[in-house]
Amino acid sequence: MPVWRNWAGNQQSRPSVIERPNSESQVAEVVMRAASNKQRVKVVGSGHSFTGIAVPDEVMIDLSNMNQVIEVDEEHGLVSVQAGIVLSDLNAFLETRCLSMPNLGDVTYQTIAGAVSTSTHGTGLCRTGLAAQIESFRLVTASGEIIVCSRQQHEDVFHHGRVSLGALGVITELTLRVIPAFNLRAVEQPMRIDHVLDNYSRLIEEHDFFEFYWVPHTNWALTKANNLSSDPVDSPGRFRTWFNKMFLENYAFGVLCRIGRLFPQLIPRLATVLPSTGRVEYVNISHRIFSSKRLVKFYEMEYSIALESLVPALREVMKMVDDRGYRISFPVEVRCTGSDDIPLSTSTGRRSAYIAVHMFKGSSYTEYFSDVEAILRKFEGRPHWGKIHNLHASEISILYPEFQRFIEVRNQLDPEGVFTNDYLRRVLGR
Repeated sequence: MPVWRNWAGNQQSRPSVIERPNSESQVAEVVMRAASNKQRVKVVGSGHSFTGIAVPDEVMIDLSNMNQVIEVDEEHGLVSVQAGIVLSDLNAFLETRCLSMPNLGDVTYQTIAGAVSTSTHGTGLCRTGLAAQIESFRLVTASGEIIVCSRQQHEDVFHHGRVSLGALGVITELTLRVIPAFNLRAVEQPMRIDHVLDNYSRLIEEHDFFEFYWVPHTNWALTKANNLSSDPVDSPGRFRTWFNKMFLENYAFGVLCRIGRLFPQLIPRLATVLPSTGRVEYVNISHRIFSSKRLVKFYEMEYSIALESLVPALREVMKMVDDRGYRISFPVEVRCTGSDDIPLSTSTGRRSAYIAVHMFKGSSYTEYFSDVEAILRKFEGRPHWGKIHNLHASEISILYPEFQRFIEVRNQLDPEGVFTNDYLRRVLGR
């Protein structure tokens, strides 16, 4: 059988069966057949998780054939889609109907089901992660039963299943809340990192969407402030867009990373190149500003912490990088969102800040990530389900008030562990 690999190449397996169903009924048949054969089932999306959350050991379900928009209810702001649709395709379709998703992450390679199931988020204090946009979903359970989950039907499964880690069954369709299409005015510019941290509360309050990247070995941060705008699209010219988004952020940055991997002692000097790109301002439709192409492959760890802990936590990370003498070529990403009520969402019950660290593919990341993780755990950090971390169920359970109830729901729906794998046993305890 062929080898399955994730986007970063750090997870792989050789499943014994690969299924590519075309319909919900075919999904149910695959699950029932696997369950009768005592085989485990995992659904793979685009493979953009860095953890083993989607690693298929036995039966792999690929939903890439189930990638259509089913229905649009413009009056009520709802769109129903098959679970295998990729976010970039969904965004392109919504644009044709003058609609937008309220928030997005910074890449759109993921399938919608994979994105919500791992608690993917964007940034913006008045917005939530993608899973909070779900109004209902259809789920194939371990018995092959198909259930509709919403606030009116199977409410407990809906409550817990919006961020399910793939542990409750196979999501086949979702209905999402969308809003009228909106433009954003983007201002991207370098700022002194001390200025950003000293004024962080003000910056996230006065901008609709704000994020920044601290550049290790420098005193600089690359900031992105995006605000709702009624102005028409006024994006940079084709060459300037290519130069900024493709050449600088991908090709040139990739060259710097490769040089840094070969000659780590040069990384501090190379890092000074990143903040020199100057100020860029333009207007575009929201999804084109939220997300960018990422051609430089990397490994990533991200933790969510309470919003008020961001500044002391990041200062401690910065000091640790200097004290330990690490040579880090990738900026440290910082975002924030409002709170939600989804049991395994990384922002459940609290407004959250997110600190994400990266290492260039092929570079050693274990020690650096572990040291960052040790700091963020002191601030009751919750690891992103799809990004590298070292926590186990006993440690995770105390971070989520409804963790035990999620386990009860999972055990009711999948008592034999049809949808489990090694990663889920580690983080959920079975």
